[in-house]
Amino acid sequence: MKFAELKAGMVFKHPPVIVDEEEMLAFAKAYDPQWFHVDKEAAREGRWGGLIGSGWLTCGVAMRMAAQAVLQDSESFASPGVERLRWILPVRPGDALRLEATIDSVRISSSRDDLGIMRWTWRLFNQRDEHVFEVEVTSLFDLGGQTPNGV
Repeated sequence: MKFAELKAGMVFKHPPVIVDEEEMLAFAKAYDPQWFHVDKEAAREGRWGGLIGSGWLTCGVAMRMAAQAVLQDSESFASPGVERLRWILPVRPGDALRLEATIDSVRISSSRDDLGIMRWTWRLFNQRDEHVFEVEVTSLFDLGGQTPNGV
C-alpha cells in the first residue's frame, strides 16, 4: 500500500504462519540460547512444561507478516523504534500465528513535508485465538520519491 492510502482505524490481517520447531531451535541456538528455548528435556521439566519460542523470533515472524500485509511496495524506509513490546503468552512449536495490525495514527511530519509517520499496533494470535504478542510500531515513509528501485 502507499502512504496516501493508509488511514487511522484501518485493520490489516495476515493469514496464519506455522512456527516450525526446527526454525525455533535454530533461531534460539544462534540468538537466544536460554535453556527453555533450546533444551527440550529441561524445558519439559521447567515452568512452561515444554519448549517455548524466543520472543525475538516472535518479533521476526510479526515483522515478516506486517511487511507482507502492508509495507511491501510502500514508501516505507525505516522505523525509529517500538513501544510497549509484550510477549503475553508463550509461542510453542507448531503454533499457527496470525497478525492483526491496526493503524493508530497517520501524519506528515511537522518539520519535514517529505516524511510520513504511521503508528500502528501489531497483535499476534495463535490457533486458539489466544493473544500471544503485541507491539506498538512507528514506521517512516519517504514521500519525496527518493527510495531505491522506486519502492
